[in-house]
Amino acid sequence: MAIDFDLPIDRSGTWSMRWDRYPGDVIPLWVADTDFRAPPAVREALAARVAHGVFGYTHAPDELRAAIVERMRRLYDWRIEPEWISFLPGVVPGLHLAARHLVPPDGHVLVPTPIYQHFKRAVQLAPRTHADVPLVLAAGRWAIDEERLAAAVQPNTRLLYLCNPQNPGGTLFTRPELERLAEFALRHDLLVCSDEIHCDLLLDPGKRHVPIASLGAETGRRCVTLMSPNKAYNFPGTGCAYAIIEDEALRRAFSADSHATVHDPGLFGYAAALAAYRDDEAWLAAQLDYLRANRDLVERTVGELPGLTMAHVEATYLAWIDASALGLHDPQALFLEHGVALSPGAQFGAPGFVRLNFGTQRARLAEALARMRRALGAR
Repeated sequence: MAIDFDLPIDRSGTWSMRWDRYPGDVIPLWVADTDFRAPPAVREALAARVAHGVFGYTHAPDELRAAIVERMRRLYDWRIEPEWISFLPGVVPGLHLAARHLVPPDGHVLVPTPIYQHFKRAVQLAPRTHADVPLVLAAGRWAIDEERLAAAVQPNTRLLYLCNPQNPGGTLFTRPELERLAEFALRHDLLVCSDEIHCDLLLDPGKRHVPIASLGAETGRRCVTLMSPNKAYNFPGTGCAYAIIEDEALRRAFSADSHATVHDPGLFGYAAALAAYRDDEAWLAAQLDYLRANRDLVERTVGELPGLTMAHVEATYLAWIDASALGLHDPQALFLEHGVALSPGAQFGAPGFVRLNFGTQRARLAEALARMRRALGAR
């Protein structure tokens, strides 16, 4: 499919969180959206709804439920039922619902870290006690330290958070790794809340995403799986996500805030999600080819820069860069001074790191990497 991902898109004046935060000559490679236009089918579906002109209260379309059911079967051989799907405006509310409604006030949560900051915010704001379980760098990828995980369990532990593919580390957990996690959850009678929003952004050919809930009936009944097309098809500002929850009692508890403090997706979120899942696999494949080359450029360049290292990125468009050898309290500030805005590692629980979003045009990415090189040379 001929898509020009190199085409520069001017996002100024569009209320872009990513581009508006840092004024002036700064390349923003921080928050996780891309600088690519959404797929043609998505834009056409949204244009058709705008042309219709009536934007009234909307219910979840049966066609979208059917598309999700078919997608889970086709991609993962995972047989789900339409009623297992609970729609959300985004994945983040799902993290908060899991902490508040699936863990009792005196309960305890396991959080593998570093991790996307809203996992920690969910347990802190609930509030629920939790244990950080540091990931370990093994064979060039971030993996769960199973010994530390076992040591962190307490009698009141009720929930294990999982982020797969992992944000910010870029790991795509393997079936054997997930099977051991599932066995661990069964042994300790834990629920699992798995954020799988990056499941379509697979960069290593031949590697497949495995939803942990798809591993078997016993595992599936204790899982909340959070998914969304928002990241892969780049319409997070439109907003449509969903939780897949097999167990009816668990689904009822998770949905306690439905139409109270958590609202449904809007009309445009449903329309965009349905169009993405129905029509844009060729666009997604082309985007993955482009992101793979961007990933390779980042890994190659970081490997040449003094004081920086990074693990291989198997999935997502996010590079987790270890800058601890620089000995700086805030390495993000160094790169910002030289015109590159990255996410600070402290946000994810690792102050010596930075996270770089390579979901942008390659010329812009190359310039950002050149600025990072100059920043290191100027120290």
